[in-house]
Amino acid sequence: MIYRLLKFMATVILKIVRRWDVQGRENLPAGGGFLLVANHVSYWDPVVVICAFKKKVCFMAKSELFNIPVIGYVLRISGSFPVRRDKSDREAIRTALRLLAEGQMVGVFPEGTRSHTGDLLKPHLGAAMLAAKAKVPMIPVALIGTRGVFGRVRMIIGAPVESKNSGKVSKTDLEKASDLVMDRILSMMTKY
Repeated sequence: MIYRLLKFMATVILKIVRRWDVQGRENLPAGGGFLLVANHVSYWDPVVVICAFKKKVCFMAKSELFNIPVIGYVLRISGSFPVRRDKSDREAIRTALRLLAEGQMVGVFPEGTRSHTGDLLKPHLGAAMLAAKAKVPMIPVALIGTRGVFGRVRMIIGAPVESKNSGKVSKTDLEKASDLVMDRILSMMTKY
């Protein structure tokens, strides 16, 4: 109940104050789990993504956020789960794989942190690794204009980047997949 109320209020703010525009919903797979892979420049980013869908988006969020009383509560009720960024977090990986196997949308910011310049940062390989292990596509999402309180916010959903589904996946394969999804995000960002 609280989650739906917060999501409704955030959606109203995005539509009225931020003149929110979402494009590309037709690029989403019809069924099964998938990773939403987005650029990250603002605290608004996960809110924008969550509000764009009727179905819950389960975000991997840095574990430190779950220790902040109100924010931690909101993260938990939104379906987000913690990831420790200082090491390979097996529990977070297991949680993400379980959610993907259940047909859920899992949100990931592959840069691992917010970009303070607005430029894309070098991606970590975690999103590509999860997609390969779960055999699900990565859906590139470009978030534009999310910084600040005013101004237009755009969210563009790109065509799926399919994961390598057979055999062992090498580090080179993960780097190529990570770079491809980030190149698609950059391409969508530069159109606007």
